[in-house]
Amino acid sequence: MALVDRVKNMLLSPRSEWQVIDAEPATVSSLYAGYIAPLSAIPAICQAIGMALIGISIPFVGGSYKTPMGSALTSAVVFYVLGLVSIYVVSLVVDALAPSFGGTKNPVQALKVVAYAYTAAWVGGVFSLIPALSIIGALFGLYSLYLLYLGLPVLMKAPQDKALGYTVVVIIVTIVVMFVIFWVVGLLGFGYGMGGMRGGASPYRP
Repeated sequence: MALVDRVKNMLLSPRSEWQVIDAEPATVSSLYAGYIAPLSAIPAICQAIGMALIGISIPFVGGSYKTPMGSALTSAVVFYVLGLVSIYVVSLVVDALAPSFGGTKNPVQALKVVAYAYTAAWVGGVFSLIPALSIIGALFGLYSLYLLYLGLPVLMKAPQDKALGYTVVVIIVTIVVMFVIFWVVGLLGFGYGMGGMRGGASPYRP
């Protein structure tokens, strides 16, 4: 299925789309090359552009902080690579937890459910082009949690009555993984720092 059609169906008719996805043959490499890699680039690229060209408005200061383009792009690459890794790590957790919630272990199905559930969050990354609208992107992220809830029983064969608990545990693990990613990024010295100020005097000097 074409990438655009899959994204549209996941956002607008996820219940029926999960059934289609369940029956589709796939491999780890095909999922990464055909879906995960291109879509996960959206938030990384958009956030880099937004932080470098528009910046964040600072209340009561009358200006906006911007990140130098070089730093923004470097950070975007780091976030992108770690994001690709996190998808796989979370899928391993989904697979490992399946028997605990009455499901069936299947690493490819686990990667499918994580990858396609992330669809909304990746699409919502477009709003990072304007940092002030990032809250809208966060709402798309919440929709991804709902997609995960719908997909786990279908792809991992978990009973419907255990889907909520399964989803909650996966969400907790995802939060931990994301925390580790941000910690690693900070440890390496990358991040969208405040590299300049527009509309007022910058407290930073070259």
